[in-house]
Amino acid sequence: MSSSSSSSSSSNVWSSKQNKVFENALTVYDKDSPDRWQKLAGAVGGKTAEEVKRHYEMLVEDVHNIEIGRIPLPNYSNSSKQYYSNFLDEEQRLKGLKL
Repeated sequence: MSSSSSSSSSSNVWSSKQNKVFENALTVYDKDSPDRWQKLAGAVGGKTAEEVKRHYEMLVEDVHNIEIGRIPLPNYSNSSKQYYSNFLDEEQRLKGLKL
């Protein structure tokens, strides 16, 4: 059991390069893209579709926590502000689907 949890733990580590590729790939593969998670995983490299989906869900949770004021909004650059704005739009659509 410990070997599976240690491999699971290491799969949760994302390099800054992987995060940047992930963020860029999200702009290419939106929620309507067929096989979205597999395509995102292929773009990122070294991650499974399930790991990418879980990473995305954690990002959605972080955005929600920022929106409700639980954690402060990071000081983004102008290009990141546009990404964040686009991400919020998609996150709002996801909330609508969950209801």
